Amino acid sequence: MTAGQLVKLLEQGLQLVGDGDRADLRRRLGQAMARLQDPSIRVIVVGEFKQGKSKLINALLNAPVCPVDDDIATSLPTIVRYGDPASAAVLVPAADTPAGDAAGPPPEDSVERRPVELSDLPALVSEQGNPGNSRNFTAAEVCLPRRILTGGLTIIDSPGVGGMGSAHTLTTLTALPTADAMLLVSDASQEYTEPELRFLRQAMRITPSVAAVLSKTDLYPDWRRVEELDRAHLEQVAPDIPLFPLSADLRLEASRLQDAELNSESGFPDLVAHLRNDVVGKAQRIQRRSVSQDLLSVTENLRLSLQSELEALENPGGTPQMLAALEQAKTEADELRKRSARWQLTLSDGINDLIADMEYDLRDRLRRILREAETAIDQGDPGPVWTQFSQWLEECVAAAVSDTFVWTSERSQWLAAQVAEHFAADEVALPVLHVSESGDALDPVDQMPELDPGRVNPIQKVLIGMRGSYGGVLMFGLLTGIFGMALINPLSVGAGLLLGRKAYREDKETRLKRRQGEAKALVRRQLDDVTFQVGKQLKDRLRLVQRTIRDHFTEIADEYHRSLSDSVAAAQKAANSYAQEKEGRMRDIRAELRKVDALHRAAEAVAAEVSAAGSRSAAGVG
Repeated sequence: MTAGQLVKLLEQGLQLVGDGDRADLRRRLGQAMARLQDPSIRVIVVGEFKQGKSKLINALLNAPVCPVDDDIATSLPTIVRYGDPASAAVLVPAADTPAGDAAGPPPEDSVERRPVELSDLPALVSEQGNPGNSRNFTAAEVCLPRRILTGGLTIIDSPGVGGMGSAHTLTTLTALPTADAMLLVSDASQEYTEPELRFLRQAMRITPSVAAVLSKTDLYPDWRRVEELDRAHLEQVAPDIPLFPLSADLRLEASRLQDAELNSESGFPDLVAHLRNDVVGKAQRIQRRSVSQDLLSVTENLRLSLQSELEALENPGGTPQMLAALEQAKTEADELRKRSARWQLTLSDGINDLIADMEYDLRDRLRRILREAETAIDQGDPGPVWTQFSQWLEECVAAAVSDTFVWTSERSQWLAAQVAEHFAADEVALPVLHVSESGDALDPVDQMPELDPGRVNPIQKVLIGMRGSYGGVLMFGLLTGIFGMALINPLSVGAGLLLGRKAYREDKETRLKRRQGEAKALVRRQLDDVTFQVGKQLKDRLRLVQRTIRDHFTEIADEYHRSLSDSVAAAQKAANSYAQEKEGRMRDIRAELRKVDALHRAAEAVAAEVSAAGSRSAAGVG
């Protein structure tokens, strides 16, 4: 069933609900309509710097939409979606709205679009034309009339994540909860590094739809050996991650020459098939299933009220028994609402436990980093290598924070499932939780302060030695003066040299200990700042999770209670109706029921179609 047919079904549902008292059902159908009218299926392309991400997107779309350079190029996320005619725009923060993060696009209502020439876009989003994002753009957006983008496919070119362990990696991870799939790009120069595999494991816990791309196969003759090693690594992470060896240059040349054989050799047809069938196709199936579930729920609620009233009109003698059954169901619904304290208690206790566990998890990870950092400081002089040490610490902290955020996101989903168990045995939809959005988690944390490198110039060395040797010369000079020798003699000079050397060593050791102490103090202060800032943000996000889950399940309970209350009221009204009004009302109810049943059957057909498509897809994979 096409999206247009689903829209018609939703419109029929809205007509059936009408402008009556069921604002809850209208709201549900309205949300389903909004989801259906925004068919974006987002695929984010990630990887370390200079792995060929931008050229891969250019080759996939056969358009120079992303900057390609020998130096670090992309400094902003570039969003590419379907549009005719082709156009481009940069997104800037709206008034009183902070800029978005560096990996994913910001919310639609927080930005303003400024149209730009398509040819000018690469300079605006590159490090060369916009160093350090000095123009304060949040993202760039490109619309192209490309067949591959039809159906809602949206491709996001993310900035490189240096070393897969820096704060940029944390920012990239935050974009994944809003993405439907991820492409991890790594070139054929070497097999996967440990940071890349670590990032992949984290990404798999956030979005299960992950594929890998081996780029630049035309530049490295031994790329098949690298492919074999990469496939072995992917097998250890997850057995079903596909790997696509590609050559963007061959793809672009094939497009220029219109050479199908060269295009096949580039490897891109397999990637295109994956995007169409496994990404777009799967997302559309999920969307159709969601719409069908909304329609089924709404029609069941509508049918309950209409059927109760019809039975009361058709069988007045059975009305007391039916009213008693409905009142019993209403009482159970009332009890469910009164027992909301039970699931709300589960939610409250779960959030409190989750906050405590999150704080422990974060502190435990940072304490391990602190112990490792102090051990490294004790083993050498931190002064000369402080820049490299600070970078290592930043990467370790970013990795620890991202692990905590991903873990917290998983626990939040688990908590939502625990709350859902308090409801009916039927499947209850879980709320969408984005606790992993942690792109700005480390923004309030200051950079590591500088440390004295501990360098001593030759003049300072001489002065330190002279201070230490002065006492030796004087002491031994006076001692040898008893024997008639001059104050300065070979013995006193030798003693002065020995003591001066000893004084220099002691001063050097003292300065080293002082630098080590200062370095440890700086590390502790930095990690304490991270704990404070990140802990606060995590608590805020978990409170938001609590409110989201609470509102979601309160709405479900209220909807069920409202449907039963309306059914009781309709049956009571029917029992009290005059005989001459009954026939007309019964005809109206039967007509409404036929419409509701027809919509219900159409929703069931959509659900069956989605289930069958999913089974065929699973069989194809198997």
